[in-house]
Amino acid sequence: MADVNFTLVTEFILLGLTDRMELKVVLFVLFLLIYAISLVGNLGMLFLIQITPKLHTPMYYFLSCLSFVDACYSSVFAPKMLLNFFVECETISFSACIVQYFLFVFLITTEGFLLAAMAYDRYVAIVNPLLYTVAMTKIVCVVLVFGSCVGGLINSLTHTIGLVRLSFCGPNVISHFFCDLPPLLKLSCSDTSMNELLLLVFTTIIAMITLLTVVISYIFIVAAILRIRSAVGRQKAFSTCASHLTLTLFYGSISFSYIQPSSQYSLEQEKVVSVLYTLVIPMLNPLIYSLRNKEVKDAVKRAIEMKCFPC
Repeated sequence: MADVNFTLVTEFILLGLTDRMELKVVLFVLFLLIYAISLVGNLGMLFLIQITPKLHTPMYYFLSCLSFVDACYSSVFAPKMLLNFFVECETISFSACIVQYFLFVFLITTEGFLLAAMAYDRYVAIVNPLLYTVAMTKIVCVVLVFGSCVGGLINSLTHTIGLVRLSFCGPNVISHFFCDLPPLLKLSCSDTSMNELLLLVFTTIIAMITLLTVVISYIFIVAAILRIRSAVGRQKAFSTCASHLTLTLFYGSISFSYIQPSSQYSLEQEKVVSVLYTLVIPMLNPLIYSLRNKEVKDAVKRAIEMKCFPC
């Protein structure tokens, strides 16, 4: 019987976004700027909420959790991607690839659930304002955040365990700038049909649950706002809720990437969409949720005044 020779893959080569040096320099500067804004914005928002007693409300508790997740989320990809712009061969070890994918799925799923929880919070605040303090207690808020993390952990473990059980004994070149499941499945020499099915089913179910929560909440919110007689009151309510515009970009990009048959998967299109939800969305969240919010603007002014005029 003839021996079958194969070599188990111990590292992967990431092709990145482009192989043109002039574009690499431009993209490095652009993504470094985006990452810096994202990190400063999210950590700044987290710090601002912590030091401002007026912002110690359920809405800002969720926002602080979202800022923390976004800061971690962008940090999973940006440092490695920025470094790889200046190395000849962009490699990542098998174990590092698995860890990166685990953190990616955990954080992105947690963020989806957090956004749904924030929509529910706005629903209670606007539709049932008299019951808001009773319905959105500290325990309820903690449970919602904890549930979001548990949901993210379950989804991440499901796909990560399935990925670890696959064999990689052939090509090791990933046509992407990070370790994502679809391109990894294309490199596996094992049967990946179950992995593809789980990816489609879990992504669809989670997206539908969270998206329906947001849509139903905002149907009731809009109906309640339209019943407000005061134009100023309507404008204030709409301004508070308009921040969830980010959600459209978030779920649109995720749906485009994963809720589709594997035969229709395009790596080049997915790269562009991946930049949106790995770097741009985490940068936009603190900007949209803060710059449109008068309470946050006032808190920033007070913080600046305390820094410049401590006495």
